[in-house]
Amino acid sequence: CSGSGIPNIYHFLRDTGKYPEPSWLAAKLSEANDPTPIISRTAADGREAICTATMKLFVEILANEASNMAIKVLATGGVYLGGGIPPRILPQLHDPLFMKIFTAKGRFAELLNSFPIHVIRNPEAALYGAAYYGLEMR
Repeated sequence: CSGSGIPNIYHFLRDTGKYPEPSWLAAKLSEANDPTPIISRTAADGREAICTATMKLFVEILANEASNMAIKVLATGGVYLGGGIPPRILPQLHDPLFMKIFTAKGRFAELLNSFPIHVIRNPEAALYGAAYYGLEMR
């Protein structure tokens, strides 16, 4: 579940034939070094069903993976979503579908519902963490 997986989801949905790929979008994606921003922006604008479906599936995978990890580590202090994608898809993460999927873990639903979920917006957060760790190890 990463930004680089978004084009894979897109290609899967396109190749199944369920979602047609408009020619303008195919041309734009073929010219791009990284198609992820094009797919996510097009989905956010609601312009193409294939992009909307791609991002919906990505958010579902993210919610499932985040809740699996939260249960594994008993993340009562909160779940922190990092990387380049979560800050760019905040509207999808605030959609009730995210929490519905995040908490859909049977007997763990109530526990998961109590975990705060945060999106890391500072792109240098990992560097700060590494620097802190380095200083502590001295």
